[in-house]
Amino acid sequence: MRIAVNARFLLANKLEGIGRYTYETMQRITRNHPEHEFIFLFDRPFSNEFVFADNVKPIILFPQARHPFLYYWFFNFSVTNALKKHKADVFVSTDGYLSLRTNIPQLAVFHDLAFLHFKQGINKLEHWYYNTFFPKYAQKATRLVAVSNYTKQDIINQFNINPNKIDVVYNAPSNGFKPIDANLKSQARQRFADNCPYFCYVGAMHPRKNIETLLKAFDAYKTSTLNNFKLVIVGRKAWQSSGIENTYKQMKYQQDVIFTGRVAEEDLYQITAAAHAMVYIPFFEGFGLPIIEAMACDVPVITSNVTSMPEVAGDAGILVSPDDANQVTEAMIKLTNDKDFYEQKKIASAKRKLDFNWDVSALKLWNSIEKAAALK
Repeated sequence: MRIAVNARFLLANKLEGIGRYTYETMQRITRNHPEHEFIFLFDRPFSNEFVFADNVKPIILFPQARHPFLYYWFFNFSVTNALKKHKADVFVSTDGYLSLRTNIPQLAVFHDLAFLHFKQGINKLEHWYYNTFFPKYAQKATRLVAVSNYTKQDIINQFNINPNKIDVVYNAPSNGFKPIDANLKSQARQRFADNCPYFCYVGAMHPRKNIETLLKAFDAYKTSTLNNFKLVIVGRKAWQSSGIENTYKQMKYQQDVIFTGRVAEEDLYQITAAAHAMVYIPFFEGFGLPIIEAMACDVPVITSNVTSMPEVAGDAGILVSPDDANQVTEAMIKLTNDKDFYEQKKIASAKRKLDFNWDVSALKLWNSIEKAAALK
């Protein structure tokens, strides 16, 4: 069987949510199935680290698909022609984009439908594209994969899709996320937090991620505790973040907030594992990968009580309303002052992380691919 794979988010040193999902699942699938050929479709020069095995054939297609008009051309013409030329039996797209001009079986992974629920920060052209084409992709797909039960139900409700057409395949933490000893924690605090204990947030500074509430909650936390804790914010800026900047400028304890920008993977592992707790309170998530990355390090997590986050965090998470900075502050104070509660949440996190495993996810995705291919 020839399996074509949308590989455009496999970017060296820039693996974010979709790229990480693609990397972790496809490296396992390609290596576990040497009897099949995999055609990786890139939209730019690629790193050889993504040619996972001898049965992977990398192809660069034109144009680079990073704009709605180019999305349309790339998937409906470049991908369509490549599928025909290389006689693909099935097309797997881990970012949900499909070709509307091919009749071969296609499997799309939907990570969320945030564009339907939280429009702030999405430009009009992108929003038009998502609203126009993702319902078509959902209908066109031979099979769909959702990254959470919440997202599955959202697809069913929004696009009127048969539930039997959708499989749920979770994200999982990379192997680098694991508990570290006191010496490594001390080194991380020296490097990233002025040698102080800290809360951390990992993700883009997009309005949907609710950084403003996080900053307000941390300012109130510092006012209440008067301790030496820092807040370390890891991630690149995305879209317009003037609201975040304005909130930051109004903080009493802004000197205790550290923006690292994007960091190397090894640094991200250390920052996460050395944190006192993860504070991740978006308004909307299709999954919420930083939640389980922190739990993989036995680090407690404060997260939102909406969308997919209760499903992912389970009983291990401290659930708060993303609209209520006071709840976030109270959770931070409790994790600082109540040592028994803190230890309980560490233990719960260590248990919860066992429910997320890339080997299991890769197997489930492979089963979905086989279901799609069987309908050819």
